[in-house]
Amino acid sequence: MAKYMLIMRATDEAWATVSETVTFDEMLSTMGRYNEELINAGVLIAAEGMEDAAKGVVIDFAGEKPVVTDGPYGETKELFGGFYIIEVASQEEAIEWGLRMPMMVPGSKLEIRRVPGIDEFPQDSEWVLKEKAWRERTGQV
Repeated sequence: MAKYMLIMRATDEAWATVSETVTFDEMLSTMGRYNEELINAGVLIAAEGMEDAAKGVVIDFAGEKPVVTDGPYGETKELFGGFYIIEVASQEEAIEWGLRMPMMVPGSKLEIRRVPGIDEFPQDSEWVLKEKAWRERTGQV
């Protein structure tokens, strides 16, 4: 089994389309049914939606000193809207779940990336060993 992150991204126009055509209650119901499918299949590890980008901040490390900028952002091509972490047998299975993702309209994308496990990092690293100990203490392993 491997973990995969499904990253929901959309353009400003795609977000506007969804917010203009679907009520918040309808969105909760639709996403709730999808979440329930993931839970019932035993593959859901985590899922979170993101607050409006206008309420966020960006830390830009492009210059000598980091610059913190309040939202709304300048030009946005795609916004990160939320994510799922699922544990499935293969990338193909992750793609199958991604293809079933509701609320994806033209201008939306779903990026799927594998999340490497802690055991894939050098086991003689002091920092990996510390993280493994923390994961064990917190019941994550």
